[in-house]
Formats: sequence, C-alpha cells, structure tokens
Amino acid sequence: MLPPGAVSPVPNAQAASPDFCIDGQTQSLINSLKNALQTSNGDLLASLVSPAHGVDVRFYRAGRVVNYDQTHAKFLFVSTYSVDWGLAPGSGLPTKGSFHEVVVPGLLDVFTRSYTLKCNQLETGGTTYQASWPYPGINFYSAYFAGTQGNGSLDWHTLVMGMEYVNGRPYLRVLMQFKWEP
Repeated sequence: MLPPGAVSPVPNAQAASPDFCIDGQTQSLINSLKNALQTSNGDLLASLVSPAHGVDVRFYRAGRVVNYDQTHAKFLFVSTYSVDWGLAPGSGLPTKGSFHEVVVPGLLDVFTRSYTLKCNQLETGGTTYQASWPYPGINFYSAYFAGTQGNGSLDWHTLVMGMEYVNGRPYLRVLMQFKWEP
C-alpha cells in the first residue's frame, strides 16, 4: 500500500472501461486537450498523455505512427524537430514537419468549428476507403466536422481521441485524423 499522495512507479493502465461513455472525466480531458491546443500549452498537453504508453499520433489515417511520452509532449508546441508523417493521399508527396506545424492545425480545424462528438463511434463524411478504428480494446471519442456546402462537404474532418485509464483516470492514448482522400 502506498502512502497518501504517492504515485505508483508502474502505472496501472486499463484500455477499455464499460463506463467510458458516461464518465465525465473523459469530457474534461477533451476540453483540456482543446484548451492545450488553442493556447499552445505544453505542460497541459503533457498532463493529458498516458503515463503508461504515451500517445500515438497519426497525421494521416494510414501514415506513420509517432509516439510521444509525457516528457516529450511538454515541448511539442516549441520543438522544431521534423517528423516524416507519411505520404499525402492523392499527391503521394511526403509530409514532413514538426508537430505544431503539421498536426496542430488539423486538430484545431476540428476544434474551432461546429463538430459532433460521438463515443466509440467513428463518424466520417464520404470516403474512398474503409474508415475503421485500428486500436481494438481502446475506447475513443470522434469529433466530426461535417464540412461546408461550398466545398460539397468534401472538407469534412474527423479527429479521433483514444483514451486509456491509468490509476482510475483517463489519458490520451491515440490522436488520429480522418479526411476525404482522392
């Protein structure tokens, strides 16, 4: 038994939870993520990342997976470290750049618009591919922006936030995006 206030050196991670969709802590995590992105607050972002497994980030649904632990997440808004995020759908050109240059604008694209939030449901617009959640056993929320009429709704955008519980608290385990692809 640990003394009051002590943290277990080996986090007790639990991916799936039957009460996930009704847990108010998950809504708080999403609001904190939105706040961290809008204010470029690395300390806040780091506090949301799973201490057990870090957070897997994908810019493209089939792109490279980059894992950030809490220590590195703290610096994602200021780091200039360039990552190869994968090949852009359509052009096939490589997408390279830092987290805040490449990933953050896409995340904010959803969070600064009117979006629909769904629990353990992947909502997307029209796709040329089979949209699926590639992390079985990990609960998630999808934030779906339906697109604009002026663009034929082809500018829809879905942000998916996978979460796991560590010592009874939800943390970010996965951040990935889905968009229309040619």
